[in-house]
Amino acid sequence: MNDSNIKKTITATEFKTNLGKYLDYVIDDHEVLITKSGTKAARLTPYITDIERYFTVKEETLDYQYGGKKVSYEEFMEIYDNSDLRMEFINGEIIILGAPNVFHQRIASELHIILKTFFKGKKCDVFFAPFDVHFHKKDFKEPDVMQPDLLVTCDTEETTNERGRYMGTPSLVVEILSPSTRSRDMVDKLNTYMLSGVKEFWVVDPKKKTVLLYGFKRCEIDEFASCKLGDTIEPYYFEGLGVEVSSVFE
Repeated sequence: MNDSNIKKTITATEFKTNLGKYLDYVIDDHEVLITKSGTKAARLTPYITDIERYFTVKEETLDYQYGGKKVSYEEFMEIYDNSDLRMEFINGEIIILGAPNVFHQRIASELHIILKTFFKGKKCDVFFAPFDVHFHKKDFKEPDVMQPDLLVTCDTEETTNERGRYMGTPSLVVEILSPSTRSRDMVDKLNTYMLSGVKEFWVVDPKKKTVLLYGFKRCEIDEFASCKLGDTIEPYYFEGLGVEVSSVFE
């Protein structure tokens, strides 16, 4: 990390008294956080162009990712709000998301059409990545922030905040495996979805052409099914939503 990540926190009174001193500090590529009555009130940072900011944030994020550092939810949101990178926040770690491949996108497209058709005219909405969801896990202080490949929400209107961010819990989440995400999807995300109140989780495996279905009840696995070509996915939560596995991989 470079020196631009060095931060100094001062009070508003101290800033007013020593304005010149702290301007010089910022010019030397540092950052000053100004508090008022114990609360963060303003930030004084070096002037950088948009492209410089992009690389600074990317460097900071990658350092957290590969340096084994844990960050708070608040710190993640601060980094996220100043970045154009796609990223997730899981168990206190920042994960950079890569671009999906052709096979992934074909499956996502097919499933989106199937789900959108089924839920047309119903209360529930169907969304696809990139779409942030803040998952509040049972007995955990801070949420995970993830971008499921597909999700169905039935609480959109009442849980969308003034900034247009969805802050509710999806009823159905779908993840499409890739070599780089297989372990995370099968372990970390399964755990997060289960503990945060998601009703149903599908894991689509393009390589094996299978779909794993998990049904959750009271933050535990209540039902599990493995569906292969020739089978029909019989959803755990949404009655009537039967999906031929072969249609997913067309």
